[in-house]
Amino acid sequence: MKFFVISVCVLLFPFIANAESVWDKPKESLPVAMASPEIKVYRSATCKCCKGWIDHLKKHDFTVIDITVDDVSPMKHKLGVPMGTQSCHTAEIGGYTIEGHVPADDIKRLLKQRPKNIAGLSVPRMPVGTPGMEMGARKDPFNVISFDKEGKVDTYNEYWTY
Repeated sequence: MKFFVISVCVLLFPFIANAESVWDKPKESLPVAMASPEIKVYRSATCKCCKGWIDHLKKHDFTVIDITVDDVSPMKHKLGVPMGTQSCHTAEIGGYTIEGHVPADDIKRLLKQRPKNIAGLSVPRMPVGTPGMEMGARKDPFNVISFDKEGKVDTYNEYWTY
């Protein structure tokens, strides 16, 4: 199985390397009904990557309420972010919790589909190349994780970027 995955990655690399980033699609490509959803972002005042993620959201036509706090941990606990899925900032939108550097298109899909079995989405930790964590050409593969009110997690989306 490992050989198969490596082979597929090697074969697809030239196509993936030249592809436009999935999360950098212009807001014009998104449905009109999804225009300007309001999102409350709780972050530390000193976090630069959080500001980068907020800029990403604004680029994709979100209305951002930027709330700086001394400690984001109580908000993570209040909103039910499971241990192991935490990152540097936490947000609320449309009754859902968003944790970390979740791409705007995944948030818009969540809001459009409105699944009842999902309490929120997370990109755990801070993978290089995610929205707000751009550091040159490097883009690590990462997963967007969904979680429910009991803390059960599942994969919501996968990004195989190199």
